Amino acid sequence: MAALSKFKDQLSSSISGKISPQGVVAVVGTAAIIWKLFKVRAESAKRKRGSGQENGGDITDAIGQQALASVVKLPKRDKAAVDGVFFRRIMAILKILVPGWFTPEMGYLILVACSLMARTYCDVWMIQNGTAIEAAIIGRNKSLFLKHLMSYVYAMPLISIVNNMMKIGLNEVKLRFRTRLTKHFYDQYLRGYTFYQMSNLDNRISNPDQLLTQDTEKFCDSVAELYSNLSKPMLDIVIYAVKLTSQIGAQGPAKMFAYLVFSGLILTRLRQPVGRLTADEQKLEGEFRYVNSRLITNSEEVAFYNGSRKEQSILLSSFRKLVDHIRSFIQFRFYMGLVDNIVAKFAVKITPKYLNSTHGQRLEDYYQSGRMLVKMAEAIGRIVLAGREMTRLAGFTARITELMQVLNDLNKGRYQRTMVSDGSRDSRSKPTSLKPGSGRVRHLDHVIKFENVPLVTPNGDVLIEDMSFEVKSGVNVLVCGPNGCGKSSLFRVLGELWPLFGGTLTKPEKGKLFYVPQRPYMTLGTLRDQIIYPDTKDDMRRKRILDSHLITYLDKVQLSYILEREGGWESVQDWMDVLSGGEKQRIAMARLFYHKPQFAILDECTSAVSVDVEGAMYQYCKETGITLFTVSHRKSLWTHHEYYLHMDGRGSYEFKPITDDTLEFGS
Repeated sequence: MAALSKFKDQLSSSISGKISPQGVVAVVGTAAIIWKLFKVRAESAKRKRGSGQENGGDITDAIGQQALASVVKLPKRDKAAVDGVFFRRIMAILKILVPGWFTPEMGYLILVACSLMARTYCDVWMIQNGTAIEAAIIGRNKSLFLKHLMSYVYAMPLISIVNNMMKIGLNEVKLRFRTRLTKHFYDQYLRGYTFYQMSNLDNRISNPDQLLTQDTEKFCDSVAELYSNLSKPMLDIVIYAVKLTSQIGAQGPAKMFAYLVFSGLILTRLRQPVGRLTADEQKLEGEFRYVNSRLITNSEEVAFYNGSRKEQSILLSSFRKLVDHIRSFIQFRFYMGLVDNIVAKFAVKITPKYLNSTHGQRLEDYYQSGRMLVKMAEAIGRIVLAGREMTRLAGFTARITELMQVLNDLNKGRYQRTMVSDGSRDSRSKPTSLKPGSGRVRHLDHVIKFENVPLVTPNGDVLIEDMSFEVKSGVNVLVCGPNGCGKSSLFRVLGELWPLFGGTLTKPEKGKLFYVPQRPYMTLGTLRDQIIYPDTKDDMRRKRILDSHLITYLDKVQLSYILEREGGWESVQDWMDVLSGGEKQRIAMARLFYHKPQFAILDECTSAVSVDVEGAMYQYCKETGITLFTVSHRKSLWTHHEYYLHMDGRGSYEFKPITDDTLEFGS
């Protein structure tokens, strides 16, 4: 009892004692580092402003600031800080990650919580058992030593199971969170034409691939790690505080709680830039990846232009921006790490008792209360440091929320596009009366009818102020005009890729209108998949179409030899490289024959096909009842059409039947 009383007195004096010289040095050093932190922040902001002025501003920065959170209206400058907005955002996302109480995600969260609780009790038992072993050593009690040592040996398998259960539970939580969030995003991203609209109509997000893959993974990992890093020390604090209060009173734990609140407020304030810096880093990573993918996509054109040096300068410029930002972030984390270590790890433990204690006093520190106090101090330090992970999570949350908002807007028919028109032509002015989505689309079979429909680009450029014509099934139309007159724009409106700015468009449903471009898309999969895309083999069977029918379609485009050459229907190749340009165009026409739509848009889709094969394909379309809208510069195609739609590129058009005089003029 005397020893315990003496230990309590020392413990109390250690907490309330005078500040040691070492403490003064620590305070002065911390103040100097904090000053350096603010200096680094100011220099980083100044450098960013200077870079923006020099380069005319980062367009993607301007775009990104327009995004709004799905729950809260954000200011134009998103600080990505740990504040009320962050907590509202994270709660909205958590409803997606954990949609209910009786879900696998909740089960694994409970498993992790139980494992953490069991681990804390294992730590308490280890302290008690370790103290008992040391007491047996000091008392030279061999039998007691062997008893506690065997207890330690027997407990090791159980402790190992607890640790590994926590690891597998945490890894499963990360994986299930990522699965939930990824499925949610792709459900929205691939709903209708949202994926097209995000890249072509709305330019708030320039790198959706980065957000859908890397940022989603990092966000889910950060959420799961934060759950573990916060729940374990909080549980430790509660358990150790209860036990310490019962042994040495409430004064020590209470002062540590006060220290936790005070240091947490200071460090949270200092860490505010981490969220924004993290979001900026991910944005720059996405831009660097986009520049690289651009080069891969356009490698042939760049090679013809001998533009490798120019592309190298573009790539290195993007990479240099990323490196400069990361270097500034590293410096900030270095100084922030010094403050974290001083405030969260060392300052909470340095007391006069440890600095001036005798040998006998140090032996008394092995008693349970001393060890529990140290464990509690470490738990408080981990909670303080967890704020660093929370500010980083705020950056990922801002990025994920931006993606959620843009997807939500696009699925509701709203988009934002910041572009500047050249204004060189009066016919392409932007009247304020035209609003995207103000027109009406009416679905009706076997007819395409434009009634007072303006042909307007998503940017607001008016190509034709008022377009009206009607085409019924069986009447093929040749669309002609100079480059830039609006032929592709007409088809995008017809395919419902672009919004309608007025009037009424009557057309069949989307599945009954097919588009065949000049450079057809070849999907990943078998040779059969190239013909039936986007159908699956099961879809083909439900339509009662057999491989023998597909062979007929290949015969119609004079491509039956490819079946033997490539090894049959189940052959899997990189079809974009294996097939020539003409073969890909004929595969696309065979795909058209397979689907048999009411109307088909042929956009220079036979430019690499011989005239005789082209004529046979057009004749088969007529036999099967596929009505064609054709864009082509080949004069031989006029004979396969009944009407022509000519757009002059100056805002005028004419829709007239093709007569003998027209054919003579076209030839």
